Amino acid sequence: MGKENIDRDTNEINEELMMSLMADGVKKDGIRLEDHKIGEAIAPTEKPSPIERGKKKKHLEDYEAIFFKRPETNARNGKTVYIRPDFHEKLTRIVQVIGEDKITIYGYLDNLLEYHFQEFGGQIIASFNEKYKPIM
Repeated sequence: MGKENIDRDTNEINEELMMSLMADGVKKDGIRLEDHKIGEAIAPTEKPSPIERGKKKKHLEDYEAIFFKRPETNARNGKTVYIRPDFHEKLTRIVQVIGEDKITIYGYLDNLLEYHFQEFGGQIIASFNEKYKPIM
C-alpha cells in the first residue's frame, strides 16, 4: 500500500478555543461554538487582588482551625449514623488531604455539627418551639 496524501483543512481551527480547552477542560454543558467565533479573542479573566488572596488564606486558616481540631470524645462513645456513600467518599478525601490524616471522619463531623449548632442554635430552637406545641 502506498501512502496517500490526505488534504486537511486547517483554516477552521480556533487556536484560542483549543488553548482554553486545554487549560480549563471541557465544561459540563459542552462547547458552545457561537460563544467562540473564529478569530475572536477570549477575554482574560481578572486576577484577584493581593488583598482578596490574603482574605482567602485567612478564611482557609479559620476553616482549618474550626473544623480540623481534635474532638474531646471518640467514636466509641458515640452512636452509629449512616451517610450516603458519595458523602463518605468526599469526607474521606477532605480528612486525608486537608486534615493530613491527623483527624478522623468522626472528628471532622463532630466539629461540623458543633459549628452548625452554635451558628444556627437560636433558629433551630425557635423553629422547634413553633412547631412543637404542647396539648396543655
